[in-house]
Amino acid sequence: MPEKTASSIDIFDLLSEADSPDVAKKKRRQELLKPTGVKELFKEGSISVNKYTCAGVQCKLCVKACPTNALYWAAGEVGVIEDLCVYCGACVLNCMVDDCIKVERKREDGVEERFSKPNDVIKLAEKLNAKKRSERVKAVFPTAEDYRERYAKNTDTKNADRT
Repeated sequence: MPEKTASSIDIFDLLSEADSPDVAKKKRRQELLKPTGVKELFKEGSISVNKYTCAGVQCKLCVKACPTNALYWAAGEVGVIEDLCVYCGACVLNCMVDDCIKVERKREDGVEERFSKPNDVIKLAEKLNAKKRSERVKAVFPTAEDYRERYAKNTDTKNADRT
């Protein structure tokens, strides 16, 4: 592998990387998530924990449910490491207090989702799964028009054979 000398380094690449905090943040985030094996599914998002309604002293269920260890227990409250959070909703789903943890996320297609109750997470997942099931059924089974065309051809050939 060739050594990088002063003449072989492209200063414009270095400047563009330094000027772009989003690129640096994304790279750091990928490095942090790589050992966990969790994929980043959402473009962007945010998570907040209401420390006044949180019953973390008694349960810490959200901390246990987090697949990336983005939630932690410290100084009498649940803390969040934003760089590790993938906005999956596991914490909200396991929280025993409604509206304690609020997650906002943006999908690749630009759809924004907000939820803060386990029921909201379940409804959202069911809505997405229903859409996927519908698309799968459409891909596998023919439409009504396809049936009509197929049976019209069959009945036309049978009628022609009878005469």
